[in-house]
Amino acid sequence: MSEPRVYDPLRIVGVLWDCDVQYVLIGATAARLQGFPRLTADADITPATDQPNIERLALALKQLNARIYVAGIPDGLPFDVDVRTLLRADIWNLVTDAGRLVVIFRPLGTDGYNDLARNAVRFQIDDAEISAASLVDIIRCKKASDRPQDRADIPVLEALMRRAENES
Repeated sequence: MSEPRVYDPLRIVGVLWDCDVQYVLIGATAARLQGFPRLTADADITPATDQPNIERLALALKQLNARIYVAGIPDGLPFDVDVRTLLRADIWNLVTDAGRLVVIFRPLGTDGYNDLARNAVRFQIDDAEISAASLVDIIRCKKASDRPQDRADIPVLEALMRRAENES
């Protein structure tokens, strides 16, 4: 059995940047860039769904050696990464050589990439520019998903948002 992949978000966003993938980072990793204290073991992204972007996403996923994540199978299952396959599902839970990556085309509570990109916060990390979902949009997604972890995260995210508003 192989060792679990070490989560390397810088490598993931670096490959996405190098392949010119248009996406918004969502979830705990996006929140962490904005001061959220909880650690996470995966990156969640919402890509633009136009054909050229999905082609670039497929290229990035190939470079990351993406496979379908299955609990108990550290190496994941083979994944035929191409445009047609990617567009067959609304969500892909993947394991890559840089750790877990979840591709969500339309997160709950949103209308997808264009909706999230409107309020996205930009970050420069190394050579890559990252668009991260705003705290308002992260909260909106977490409220819509209504999972126990999301319900626990919401008060912390709301406090972060209030603090940011008070500082500006």
